[in-house]
Order: sequence, then C-alpha cells, then structure tokens
Amino acid sequence: MKKKIIVGLSLYAFFFALVGVYIIVSIEKAASKFDNLIKLHQVEILREHLLLNIRGVQSDLTLRDTPYARSISHIVSNAIQMDKLSDRCFQCHHSEEVLARLNRMRGKMERYKHALSRVITYNANPGRLQSEKDTALRAGKDLIEDVNTMIALTSRKLTEHTQAALGRIAATKNLLFLLIASGPLLSAGLAYIYIRSMTEPVDILLDATRKLKAGDLDHRVPGLADEFGELGNSINDMAGSLKEQMVKMRRTEQMVVAGELAAGLAHEIKNPLAGIKVAMDVLSREDALSKEDRDVMAKVTDEIKRLEVLMKNFLNFAKPPKPRFAKVNVNDIIRGTMDFYSLGGASLPGKPEGIDISKDLDARIPERVADPLQLQQVLLNLFLNAVEAMPGGGVLAVRTEYDAFSDCVRIEISDSGKGIDEGIMGNIFQPFFTTKPKGTGLGLAICRQLIEQQGGSIKAENNPAGGTVFRIDLPAIRVPGAEEA
Repeated sequence: MKKKIIVGLSLYAFFFALVGVYIIVSIEKAASKFDNLIKLHQVEILREHLLLNIRGVQSDLTLRDTPYARSISHIVSNAIQMDKLSDRCFQCHHSEEVLARLNRMRGKMERYKHALSRVITYNANPGRLQSEKDTALRAGKDLIEDVNTMIALTSRKLTEHTQAALGRIAATKNLLFLLIASGPLLSAGLAYIYIRSMTEPVDILLDATRKLKAGDLDHRVPGLADEFGELGNSINDMAGSLKEQMVKMRRTEQMVVAGELAAGLAHEIKNPLAGIKVAMDVLSREDALSKEDRDVMAKVTDEIKRLEVLMKNFLNFAKPPKPRFAKVNVNDIIRGTMDFYSLGGASLPGKPEGIDISKDLDARIPERVADPLQLQQVLLNLFLNAVEAMPGGGVLAVRTEYDAFSDCVRIEISDSGKGIDEGIMGNIFQPFFTTKPKGTGLGLAICRQLIEQQGGSIKAENNPAGGTVFRIDLPAIRVPGAEEA
C-alpha cells in the first residue's frame, strides 16, 4: 500500500509539474511573440514615417517653381531624413526575402536622391529641368509604391503573428482554466481512491477483531492485499493459535477435574487395598492351605503391591511434593545416585549382564539451586529406563557439560538400545503413555514435572548411532520457593 501511495503521488506531482512547465514555456513563447509583434509595429511605424517623408519630398518637388514652393534647405532636410530612415530599416534582423526587398528599395532611393540632386542643381535649360523633374517624380512614385508594398507586407505579417500569439495565449489560458478546474477534482478522486483502499481493509480488520473479541475464533480475515494482507494473515494465525490454546485449556481443565476425581478415587481405593493386602497375608499363613492356594495368594499380594505402587505414582503426579531447594553439585548427585543403586554391580534386581557404564562429567559445572532428592529421583528413573531398553546388554552413557554463554548445565543420559519410534517420540512425556507392556505411563511424566519444578527442561530424541538420548537443561534462574534454600 505504501508503494502505491508513493507511486500515485509521484505521478500526480509529475503531471502537474509537466503542466506547469508547459505553461511557463507557453508564457515565454507568448512573451517572445509579443516582443516580435512590438518590433513589427516599430518597423511598420518606421516605414510609415519613411513613406510620409518620401511623400513630403514629392510634394516639395511638385510645388517647386510655384508660389507655394518651400526652400531648397527644407527639401534637402527631408531627403536627409529619408536617408536616415532607410538606414534604420537595415538595423533589424530580416529574412533573405525582406533583405532583398530592402536592397531594391535602397537602390530606388539612391536613384530618387540622384534625380532630386539633378533637379536642385540643374537650372540652365528649363526644358531639361522639367524633364529631370519628371524623372524624379516618377522615381519617387515608384519608391512610394515599393514602400507601400513593404508596409502592406509588414501589416499582413503583423496580423498573422498577432492572431497566432492570441491563439497560443487562448490555448494556454484554456489549459490553465482546465488545470484549475480539474486539479481539485483530480485531488478529490485520488484522495477518494486512497481513502477507500485504506478504509475498506481497516473495516474488514476491525470487523474481524470484533468477532474474535466476541469469541468467534473460527472467523477468518478474507484475502487482502499489501500490508493489510500480512496483517490479516497474522490475525488469522493468532485466531488459530487462540483456538488451539483454548482447546488445550479446556482439555487441561478437564484433565485437572479428572485428576482431582482420580486422586480422590485413588485415596478411596488405597485404603481397601491395604485391608485386602493384610487379609491376604493372614490367609496365606493358614496351615490348612495347599501349596497351590498359597501361590495364588502370593500372586494376588504381588498384584496388590503393584496397584499400591501405581496409586502412589498417580498421587505423586496428581499432587507432587513441594521441592526443597538447596545449592547442589550436579556431578556429585550423579555419582551418588549411580553408586547408591550400584548400577555397575550385580545388586540391582533384574539388571541384565553386559551393561557398561560411561561417565563424562564436566568439572567446570557450577552449583545450581535445586531439590537434590527430586533430581536424584529423576536420574534414577532415567537410569532404570535405559537399562530396561537394553535387555541384551549395551552402554549406558552419562555426560554433563556447561555452556558459559547461556549459563546452562546440561545432563545427557543415553543408551544403546533400539530407540523409540519417531511417531510417538513427542508423546513419551504425556501422562499414562507408555511403551512398556506393564508400564503405568507416569514415570517420564513425573520426571518432566519434577524437572520443570527445578526451573529446567527435559527432552528426548533418538541417537543416530542407536538408542535414545535424554537431555536435561538446568539454567541459572530463580525458581519459586528457591529463596528458602
């Protein structure tokens, strides 16, 4: 939209600049034409003066030897003035045709002056004097006709130039009036186009925001152009994200309600299970029971114990214990956890043979504020998962590193098992999701819950060399309740 406004205003300004240049050039040409017209008027006046002067000389020549004759000095003065006027005609710029006419006129004027000179100076023979006088009069008449012709030519050109100049001035005037009249209309039209192209998308966006505010998250902004299109797409993405978040919030609320109900139900189930367990223990001590009945009661007792563990894990997930924060060394907790549960020895129940332990602990790791027992619980759970993922043996690798740039401690626990299917990798931390035949689906969910209580994060991915890698990041941030440490 911004580009369209710039282009439109540029074309608008360019159009008026062209019109302004045309008007200025037209005015300059008109002024030049008027200047030429003034010069033509001056030439016309000059030639008329020359004609009057020649006629005065002709009149003086006609009245010679009559009572009305003027003095010879007066005739000579008129002849001199006539010669000066003819010289002035050559001072202006003329075309070749006009210059040829002027040269012919000058030649006739020279003959006329020569004839006048002979009339004035010749007095011996009256008959010869009359002949010279007639010659001078004919030369003067011929000169007058020539000057009249030039005056008529000048007058015709003056008329043509005047009409052309007036026509050009009229055209410029009309264009100026048209520009004055169309300027506001063009400005109003351009403003209308721009206002409409801006108000319509704004109205559409405003209507969309009102509908989204009213809760219609399925409403979408139709396709708009330019920057409004980008804004509309952003609003659509925001509406989709809001709808997705609301669905997640509803599901979360449902899960919270279900969790509260399940927690209450678990409490109600836990007490009867304890009673059933005690009763089964008492019954199993009866001497009259056969070996088969004792085996059945032992299996029932094992299943009750498994249900108790499940209820305990579920209650821990539904209402995890509050962390007790303290400054801890992550490397020390890892060493203590591995030594305490003897992952490298045979004392671990169900541990397959052939598990190699690899430790790569970064000595630069600083202390972190965390709950050591909860962190130990997470590490133990991940160690057991790694061992169970390698029933035929393998390598359990534990590595720590410190990123000084982000001030983050990272713990990596990897195994060399078969790994996890990529299609379910993103769900392994969800509650009640498990890949084990007898799993509860709460172990990894509780791990994530406990790590997030420490202000950290946990994620898993398949190792390109085989197996699964769990990464725990513990940034140096203040977590709620850490002030008590």
